Amino acid sequence: MALVKYNPFKDLRTMQEEMNHLLDLAWNRESGEELNEGIWQPPVDIYENTEAVVIKAEVPDMDQQDIEVRIENNTLTLRGERKQNTDIKRENYHRVERYYGTFQRSFTLPQSIDRDKIQASCDRGVLTIILPKTEEIESKQIKVGVK
Repeated sequence: MALVKYNPFKDLRTMQEEMNHLLDLAWNRESGEELNEGIWQPPVDIYENTEAVVIKAEVPDMDQQDIEVRIENNTLTLRGERKQNTDIKRENYHRVERYYGTFQRSFTLPQSIDRDKIQASCDRGVLTIILPKTEEIESKQIKVGVK
């Protein structure tokens, strides 16, 4: 039998994350909206390699025509809407834990992105945006003269 060391902070961290999520939803909700139909934000991963900055967003059950990717003034904006299946009557649901409705996420991009070569694709519910880097301009040190 393996001994498992109990970590009380793990439970506290999980509870704090859940509370933060609920508070974010409450502050972003419009009055009269139900919690499960409120504003939601798909989780994203952003990482960088030598060639590009990559953004991956979870957008399950969304049609590609319901997702918009736009760049304006060095800001990448993801917009979309996840629609609830209207074929199933509301009273037939036992539990609704996923969020539906519109979303918008914005990210400030570094100056070194080549806007003409940006690619976006969606596979198995994951939107992947590849932002290729341009050749960075070498920084130049300027000597300050003393008078």
